[in-house]
Amino acid sequence: QAVALVGHTGSGKSSIINLVSKFYLPTRGELLIDGREIRTVTSHSLHRQMGMVQQQNFLFTGTVLANIRLSKPEATEAEVRDAARRLDCLDLLEALPRGLETEIGERGAGLSVGQRQLVCFARALLADPRLVILDEATSAIDAVTEARLQKALVALLRGRTSFVVAHRLSTIRHADIVLVLDQGRIIERGTHLELLALRGHYAALYEQFVQVDEQA
Repeated sequence: QAVALVGHTGSGKSSIINLVSKFYLPTRGELLIDGREIRTVTSHSLHRQMGMVQQQNFLFTGTVLANIRLSKPEATEAEVRDAARRLDCLDLLEALPRGLETEIGERGAGLSVGQRQLVCFARALLADPRLVILDEATSAIDAVTEARLQKALVALLRGRTSFVVAHRLSTIRHADIVLVLDQGRIIERGTHLELLALRGHYAALYEQFVQVDEQA
């Protein structure tokens, strides 16, 4: 199931992401993953089954291939190429000066923002995670690249549990459930169409999203 988290800055989206990732523990209540309280799951076990793509991702000095392989060091070049192909972005990576052997600087110097995100999506898919977290992963890229990334997202999320902090409509529309947050509380929940029909908080936010998307 894909869960989209929507709300203004400070509404609690990142807090949910950090709790699900076990970056910190809840002070009250329970957080269950596959029916198990998160305190009984080791961080190593959880993170081994998790893939995360954020708005700002760290790339290391080295080749594009090595950066994708970071999530699965033993992966062959064929496996890396297959991951990029399944994301429908192999051609974009092969178009780099030396293809997957292109050297990049720390933090991805030498790549555009969109190319960096493609590397990070390929890295996440290569790990074959059960749980995927996307934290505003497409908010800082141009509309043309974003159209390609939306296809990549469908491939990445298929058959997995995912939490998506979204700033683009296309990401929200396809979610199985949307949670609308305000000051640390879930104030609305439902599908995109159900929430639009409510004409409440989400519908007002959606109008803002439409304006942002039209300007992009």
